[in-house]
Amino acid sequence: MRVVFAGTPEVAVPALDAIAASRHELVGVVTRPDAPSGRGRKLVASPVALRAEEIGVPVLKPEHPRDAGFQASLADLRPDACPVVAYGALLPQSALDLVPHGWINLHFSVLPAWRGAAPVQHALWAGDAVTGATTFRIVKELDAGPVFGVMTERVRATDTAGDLLERLAAGGAGLLVQTLDGIEDGTVAALDQPGEGISFAPKILVDDARISWSHPAVGIDRQVRACEPAPGAWSTFEGERIKIGPVTITDREPLEPGVLEVTKNAVLVGTASTPVQLGQVKAFGKRQMGAADWARGVRLESGARLGSEA
Repeated sequence: MRVVFAGTPEVAVPALDAIAASRHELVGVVTRPDAPSGRGRKLVASPVALRAEEIGVPVLKPEHPRDAGFQASLADLRPDACPVVAYGALLPQSALDLVPHGWINLHFSVLPAWRGAAPVQHALWAGDAVTGATTFRIVKELDAGPVFGVMTERVRATDTAGDLLERLAAGGAGLLVQTLDGIEDGTVAALDQPGEGISFAPKILVDDARISWSHPAVGIDRQVRACEPAPGAWSTFEGERIKIGPVTITDREPLEPGVLEVTKNAVLVGTASTPVQLGQVKAFGKRQMGAADWARGVRLESGARLGSEA
């Protein structure tokens, strides 16, 4: 089949590479426009655009996929199907109707669970033991289209969102190619999603990532891992924001929520259950460092407090 791939961030690159290496003819790539990056706010092409240029595939960067010029260019490419991974813009019906076999999305959850922008983060935060990836045909309703295929992945006890997403991106790339093969061969059919078990995964904002030490240790551990690498879990110390890296649940005697116990080699924080041991800490304007090094640098003593818990 002739295919046009749509995607933007680094997580979409494995699927782009897999499709380029498949039996299908990759005739174009759609990605988001160049965006400001770094201190100088210089415009930088997306990871997908950069990879497409490396392999010599034409790149389209519409401001919005409803743009008439973009849709004309897409029609000129005559795609049979458009595989999609984290493109980052809603597709209007006029664009969906241009492609005979539709836009086939790779979504990083087992649908209908965790429809939305942050399925991996929400699966971790909720404590799911298993998650996965799904290929489905895009329809107007968010992540609600009929499903072609599913893969599953066990969630590991130390997984961050970055760790889990990396594995799903690699496994999902193969699933997406298999789906395209099956569509061409007529060996796969799209099945409607069940009406039960639907959950939603909106984007996690910086405010959502603030740690409440009055929650149990297991919930704080999940939150920190779900927010790594972005937006990054955080708390405050003496009114200044600090980012918190991985934490370890301990079996130590309880401390009041947010209260610190400092030893030579460890920093513990009280929660609603047992304390957690801090891993990495990044204070504003400082480099990331181990919690014990941070404690020595700020001359931290036991009894100090993180956050604003009473």
